[in-house]
Amino acid sequence: MTFTTAFKAIATAGAMALMMSTAASAVTLQLHNGGDPGTLDPHKASGDWENRVIGDYIEGLLTENAKAEAIPGQAESWDISEDGTVYTFHLRDGIQWSDGEPVTAGDFVFAFQRLFNPATAADYAYLQFPIKNSEKINSGEITDFNELGVKAIDDKTLEITLEAPTPFFLDALTHYTAYPVPQHLVEKFGDQWTNVSNIVGNGPYLIKEWLPGSYVRSEKNPDYYDAANVKIDEVFYHVLEDQAAALNRYRAGEFDILTDFPADQYQWLQDNMPGQAHVVPFLGVYYYVMNQEEGQVLSDVRIREALSTTVLREVIGPDILGTGELPAYGWVPPGTNNYVAEADAYMPEWAATPYEERVEHAKELMTEAGYGPDKPLTLQLRYNTNDNHQRIAVAIAAMWEPLGVKVELFNAETAVHYDALRAGDFQVGRAGWLLDYSDPSNTLDLLKTGTNQAGTMNWGNNYGRFSNEEFDGLLSQASTELDLDARAKLLAQAEKIAMDDFAAIPIYWYVSKDVVSPKISGFEENAKNIFRTRWLSKSE
Repeated sequence: MTFTTAFKAIATAGAMALMMSTAASAVTLQLHNGGDPGTLDPHKASGDWENRVIGDYIEGLLTENAKAEAIPGQAESWDISEDGTVYTFHLRDGIQWSDGEPVTAGDFVFAFQRLFNPATAADYAYLQFPIKNSEKINSGEITDFNELGVKAIDDKTLEITLEAPTPFFLDALTHYTAYPVPQHLVEKFGDQWTNVSNIVGNGPYLIKEWLPGSYVRSEKNPDYYDAANVKIDEVFYHVLEDQAAALNRYRAGEFDILTDFPADQYQWLQDNMPGQAHVVPFLGVYYYVMNQEEGQVLSDVRIREALSTTVLREVIGPDILGTGELPAYGWVPPGTNNYVAEADAYMPEWAATPYEERVEHAKELMTEAGYGPDKPLTLQLRYNTNDNHQRIAVAIAAMWEPLGVKVELFNAETAVHYDALRAGDFQVGRAGWLLDYSDPSNTLDLLKTGTNQAGTMNWGNNYGRFSNEEFDGLLSQASTELDLDARAKLLAQAEKIAMDDFAAIPIYWYVSKDVVSPKISGFEENAKNIFRTRWLSKSE
């Protein structure tokens, strides 16, 4: 046993002992959280495994109800100007950070300025770009942060001015990029403010322990304004990327909720634990990115087309996974608000071509690009460690084999995997996107050309470095279009351009896969798959 393995074993044993010691005196939720949080800072986070923790200990102006719908949070009410560009938020009385300092409108101003500060390097800052001058500040074009459209009228009144009316803005404010941060601690400790010895919160829970590689533990915040209705006293957010092991621990009673499970166990769960597996369509796309930087082999659109058109998407959901995911040919998930009707949704002409003909055409494209059986193309396909990701990668590698493509599979832990994608250290990489708010811009923005910050290109979540001036122009035009129908048509044109240029390989539309113990009440299936702990209760 290596030192690392031994350490994790000791940590796990310690966690289990702590669970047993607290069980008698507190209602404890054992949550399988999947990946290891890379951060608890809302301006640095990037995944749902971090969102589950952060959304429990910090609350924004708005928050989510049990169905993940936007409701008042730290703001008890708001007013919107007639032209839809100025929002005035009125903060609740008595809200405070857990060290007793009041939560003020100034904390929100400070947080938004920090979010857009290029030095923060917040990958998701663009989610709040509807705010006036935010994008120009983030790119360095404007250096005076006082020009940001976020002002404190007084300690309890916050005014946010937008570039243009934005139909999804209130929903966007539920995202962790819009959360406040404690100015007094960030100024004192810098990025170390989230160390357990320094961290404070204003949400229903407070962080008490963080053992990387094992768990985060939080406890109920007695000073939260709705504390009287919070039923769970303590939460363990367990790190475990081995889904089979997680399911075994659930069956043994060690976990109350699984946030994923091996797809090939779905039928077993239905047969043996009826009603506990929750498989629900929700807004998200599972996809592969292709590195299109200059000099990379996948900058050749012929190869990208060959790879995308030979992925037989129809077999992934029902046969490879067994949980019924629907094949994805476009980029915007069905059912997204403020978009075109289902009948007008993007569908490429080649999707109707018989698969055998698609393979033959793909072979021709590969030959034109200089590859084939006599000169095979070797590609590394990266994915984050997960049984389902591996099954899909193996299947798609087999689909590409007739093209003379040899695939080398490479897996890594979630944080390491996404670091490689952001750094451009890959050829083909698995990724997924769950909509932060129900609007087509939330996925289309993933394909925008990166911004030049101090001489360095920041590609954000556009891992494949796709760049198309016409696409970017349509997104910019749509961002100021007040007519929602006209805006939807501009965004649909943009989606077509990106998909016709094989900007990425959409594979399937997500379904959420949770397993919930009968002891848990208050779990509501929803299209975002967000279930905050404050709405849950547990019977022993």
